[in-house]
This record gives sequence, C-alpha cells and structure tokens, in this order.
Amino acid sequence: MGIIVTIIVGFIVGLIARAIMPGNQSMGLIMTTILGIVGAIVGQFGANALGMAGPVGWIGSIVGAIIVLLIFGMVTKKR
Repeated sequence: MGIIVTIIVGFIVGLIARAIMPGNQSMGLIMTTILGIVGAIVGQFGANALGMAGPVGWIGSIVGAIIVLLIFGMVTKKR
C-alpha cells in the first residue's frame, strides 16, 4: 500500500510543481510522477542538509520538485 501512496503523492506534487513553474514542460504522466517522487527525495535531502529533522511535507516536496524541474529544463534545453 505504501508504494501506491508514494506514486499518488508524487503525481500530485509533480502536477503542482509543473503548474507553479513558468514555461512549457512537455512531459507525460509517468515523467510527472517521477518528477514528484524525485522532488520529494531532493526536498528531504535538502532539509536534512539544513539540519531539519522529520519529514519534509508537501511544501518541501514541491520545492524539491521545482528544483528538479529546473535542472531537467537546463539539461534538455533545445538549442
């Protein structure tokens, strides 16, 4: 049951991050879900690096997903 919740939360976080981020991000549902899951991991890592204990929560996950989306946009930028 935990993996299903992770996928659903990752999808929601990915959608929110894509809505906040300006520009056109052409990615499908699977990439949006992966973006949200990786964003939550990045948010947790950043919180641990800053000395914050405990789960990051929605805000940290969204911030992490926006950071991942920025990096993804820079890597896949068309020339």
